[in-house]
Amino acid sequence: MSKPKSSRSRAALDESALCQFSFADGRACRMLRQADHPSLCVFHARAERQLLESDRLGSELAASLTGGFMTATDINFVLGKLFKAIAQNRVPPRIAAHLAFVAKLLLQSLDKLKTEYCFQYKYEAWKSMERDAITLSEPPKLIPPGEKPLPASAESFAAQLLSRIPEPEVPLNS
Repeated sequence: MSKPKSSRSRAALDESALCQFSFADGRACRMLRQADHPSLCVFHARAERQLLESDRLGSELAASLTGGFMTATDINFVLGKLFKAIAQNRVPPRIAAHLAFVAKLLLQSLDKLKTEYCFQYKYEAWKSMERDAITLSEPPKLIPPGEKPLPASAESFAAQLLSRIPEPEVPLNS
């Protein structure tokens, strides 16, 4: 009686070397785990980094000079950070268009806001707010810390990946 054939290749027998990402339908990713990530392949680790970066970038963009969007200076400051993030390719064009539209609505509502609130800042207070304002952080590196850049050719990349896979143990016949 022969053993049933496994649907997995020899290279993927070691589960610890595989990505642990599960799709919505229950399937598991079969890519090799990224060397510096504890559980994900290159593609899913990149998606995870992008998700974490988008949360951080969103909170940075939402921080204005005064903590509100009650002055044109506040809105202009946030638009400047948005412009920088777009130039660094950290914000997709569609999202940037939506944010710019919201900024336009905020600017149009300032006249109504001025009739509700009578306030104005002295020049020194305004300069202090500008000096203490949190600027946009640097974009994340394309290559995660501690990781080497990808090899130049596909053959060398495949050889590098295959060198990390442990050889399967061959049972000794007695």
